[in-house]
Amino acid sequence: MSASRKDDHVRLAMEQQHAHTGHNQFDEVSFVHHALAGIDRPEVSLATTFAGITWQAPLYINAMTGGSVKTGAINRDLATAARETGLAIASGSMHAYFKDPGCADTFRVLRRHNPHGFVLANVNATCSVDNARRAIDLLQANALQIHINTAQETPMPEGDRSFASWPGQIEKIAASVDVPVIVKEVGNGLSRQTVLRLANLGVRAADLSGRGGTDFARIENGRRELADYAFLHGWGQSTAACLLDASDAGLPVLASGGVRHPLDVARALALGAVAVGSSGGFLRTLLDHDVFALIAQISRWLDQLAALQTMLGARTPADLTRCDLLLHGTLRNFCADRGIDTRRLAQRSSSIDALTEMTGSTR
Repeated sequence: MSASRKDDHVRLAMEQQHAHTGHNQFDEVSFVHHALAGIDRPEVSLATTFAGITWQAPLYINAMTGGSVKTGAINRDLATAARETGLAIASGSMHAYFKDPGCADTFRVLRRHNPHGFVLANVNATCSVDNARRAIDLLQANALQIHINTAQETPMPEGDRSFASWPGQIEKIAASVDVPVIVKEVGNGLSRQTVLRLANLGVRAADLSGRGGTDFARIENGRRELADYAFLHGWGQSTAACLLDASDAGLPVLASGGVRHPLDVARALALGAVAVGSSGGFLRTLLDHDVFALIAQISRWLDQLAALQTMLGARTPADLTRCDLLLHGTLRNFCADRGIDTRRLAQRSSSIDALTEMTGSTR
């Protein structure tokens, strides 16, 4: 049952990818073009540091799958792509492994084929401390992702219906494991209030994983005989909205959900993400083509991200948060409703330019 469900997830996720219209709220974020802001390419670094973690690029392959023969082969290829490009990679939910240790190798391949890379093990919020440690040990994981997914569980025929214990269990796991804990949504977003609460639970970072990418409520509804939870399709906030909402919540935030190309990566970094994850788009490249095409895609993304930083005058990914941004459409309306000052985003470079004039330093 679990292996079949994992294969269903891949099939239904790819159906979404092929049917996607392409538009999401990242399109409502634009950079103010300053024609003399550019720097020299050799000055640009893609390295990012957060919560005591350093990655050579602010891009990672986010949680996808595992638990069946087919998904084990996918994880092998994803691990190969991570190894060849230097990206961090997260496993899919390891709940299948806890139920059936016989599928361990479908997850273990992430480490076997990427022996020196940064690997995140992924568990759910009902996971016991012992199982969290088992997941970390199986992958020799550098960090632990705990996913939270009430909007997925609700239409899931065999899903959880008890959520009140999740905060306490997250806190218990965070206090009991020896690697950083990152809590992520699965595509419905984390509000500012949620990120603040996670900070109080001892979590080291939050992956906002907003609406715009794979819709797991839609996937689980597609597995129902009557498909009678269609009203949950599109539930939650977009990744761009979540980044704006959590901009001063006091916890490093990662961004995933609806990331389509390097400009979306740059937009997310400029909105405050310390790193940006992709799942569905990378999976589509892998399944439509092969691992070599995925490696080429990731390499191209990294080169193009460095080119964008060069044009925008951002020596590091963190420097993108100094770039002026304009917000449009429904995203601007979201900011108005949530009390977010959009004018501040549009004028961020002004204080930096003034300081440059006073000190005589270069931007």
